[in-house]
Amino acid sequence: MFLEIITPSKKVFSGEITLIKLPGAKGSFEILNNHAPIISTLEEGKIKIIEANEQISFFDVDGGVVEAKNNKIIVLAESA
Repeated sequence: MFLEIITPSKKVFSGEITLIKLPGAKGSFEILNNHAPIISTLEEGKIKIIEANEQISFFDVDGGVVEAKNNKIIVLAESA
């Protein structure tokens, strides 16, 4: 899957991943390869990603929106 995490000031992450865990408005959730299309709001919390090379990264966000469709994920975060 391809992921982009974007804030108003910069692009924080761009690359291939195998998993993303997000702080959704109604609880945390994960997106894996071939996930059904989804749009969701995000609360303040941590985003966890596992990159294609199995490196694990964390990003703190103050809220935002995520869209996943056709194995492409875009996170628009208020800050990260």
